This record gives sequence, C-alpha cells and structure tokens, in this order.
Amino acid sequence: MTRALVTGGGGFLGGAIVRALLAEGGAVRSFSRGDYPELRRLGVETSRGDGSDAEAVSRAVQGMDVVFHVAAKAGIWGPYEEYRRANVDATRNVIEACRRHGVPRLVFTGSPSVVGRGEDLAGVDESAPYPPSYKAHYPATKAEAERLVLAANGPPLATVSLRPHLIWGPGDNHILPRMAERARAGRLLAISGPPKLVDTTYIDNAADAHLLAARRLGPGTPCAGKAYFISNGEPLPIWEIIGRLLDAAGAPRPTRSISPRVAYAVGSAFEAVWTLLRLDGEPRMTRFLAEELSTAHWFDLTAARRDLGYAPTVSVEDGLRRLREALSKEAAPA
Repeated sequence: MTRALVTGGGGFLGGAIVRALLAEGGAVRSFSRGDYPELRRLGVETSRGDGSDAEAVSRAVQGMDVVFHVAAKAGIWGPYEEYRRANVDATRNVIEACRRHGVPRLVFTGSPSVVGRGEDLAGVDESAPYPPSYKAHYPATKAEAERLVLAANGPPLATVSLRPHLIWGPGDNHILPRMAERARAGRLLAISGPPKLVDTTYIDNAADAHLLAARRLGPGTPCAGKAYFISNGEPLPIWEIIGRLLDAAGAPRPTRSISPRVAYAVGSAFEAVWTLLRLDGEPRMTRFLAEELSTAHWFDLTAARRDLGYAPTVSVEDGLRRLREALSKEAAPA
C-alpha cells in the first residue's frame, strides 16, 4: 500500500483511514469535493473534484496501488438524483478509472443498511439478501453501488466491500453532534418497546478493517468479490448505547418516548409533508429512521475474522473513554 487514494479523505472515516495509512509510511492522496488543508499539513496529496466527474476521478486514481472508495452521500432524506450521483455514478467512475490505470485493488465502504428490511436483523451473516425495495435513497443507492463493485471483481481488479455499522468516536462530525444537539434542545425522543440489540463500530476499528482488507485483497483471494459486515462485535440495546454516547458528549438522555408504531406513522406523515411542500432539510423522523431505531441490527463477524483477520482492538468501553477525553479537550478553554 505504498500509494493509496482515499476518496472522501477529509471525512470522518476517510480521515481515519488516511492517518492509519500515513502511520504505516505510505504515500496517500485524498480526493474530496472540499479543501482540507489539515491533510496537506500531514503530508497528504490533496485532489479536489466531484465523484460524478469521470475525468477528475481518473486523474485522482492514476498511479495508485490501491483505492479506498469511502466518499458517499449519507442521510435519511434528499433528492434521489443527488444520492445517485454521489453513490452510484461516482462508484462507477472509480471502477472505470481503476481499470483504465491498472490499479489492482479497490476497497469499497458499503453499509449494512443494504440488507435492511424494516425488521430485526439478529446475528445475520453475509448470506442475507438485498431486499426488493427500500424506504430511503441512501440504502438503495449504496446497494446498487456495492453490486457494481462486487461485479467488477476479476483478475485485473480485485474488489471487496466492507459494511461498518454506526461508526462513532472522536472526530465524528455527523451522528453524535446532531443527536446531542437535539437532546440539548429537548427534541430527542426515545422509541419504547422491548430492548433491541444493535452493533456499533469504533472509528479506529473501522479504519483497521479497511487496511486489513487491502492487505488481504488480490485476484482469487478469499475476500475478493465479497462483502463483509464490520462492527465492534458487542451488540447493546440501542437506547443504552445512544445514552452512553450522549453521556460522553455531556448531553441529556431523552426522557420522553413514543411507540414504534407512532414513530413510523409520524415518519410517514413527515415524508408526505416534506414531499408535498418541497421543504428544505431533513424531517425529524422518517419511516426508515423509525425502523432503524426500533429494530435489532447486529451481525455475525465470522467471515471478516476468517478472511480479513479482523479483530476489534478498541472495545466499546475503551472507545467511550477516548471519546469523553477528546470531547473534554475540545471543550476546554484555549
């Protein structure tokens, strides 16, 4: 991995992969839409562009030994065209650029949501099929992109897809900040019902999995052309882990709750209003989010352990300690 490209290298997971690669002494290039001077200060070659621009992607991929395609559009709401451009068209461009320039390995960041059916996923493995339909554009387009990546596997280009679940830790600029903001404003409601276990992934473990996959990946290797679930392997009740993350952020836990049925109905109503009135931003609840917060989703890591040599090195408890320390430093006066 002497020459590695990380798409989305300025993001949460992409940045962690960049730092892990640098720690191993590799030469790293980042391809992102935005400008990230902090990456240049680390010695990273930065390239700006949009993933839907085939020529920009081609220039970024040229000369690489491995590509980590991490960049994606996440979220629970928004125009389908934006998700398709960012998640499907960009992935197709990355694959074609790898083929054009003879890059031998492509590690794709997928999502467990591609097998979500709105029901419990308890200890499932990679044999779980894609569902016939989705309630959000993110899992739908990530599933299509993953299929492209796995279908592209062959002797010239070995590919693998990793599906890390609910990544968290220091540097998170998406899930925890938004959740903590809602909790402080008193707008975060729990969903009642029997405790549902969910997997999460500490950021360092997610980055390690990507480097392990790249090392093991090659034509005909056990992981080539396959997808793998990645997590900490410590499923916890969803509102327990949410509560502990909020504790680490110094935000209050939710004190009010609604039933799964009401949450789904509210999500459906919000979606209708947002669609009818073409409102900006995301609804506070959608059908997809209601299902994610009220169903189990934890996964069998046997295949990742066997084929990738994956073993989480940072436990949930240790990760929460690191998160509290990092957030405390950020909050301390200069």
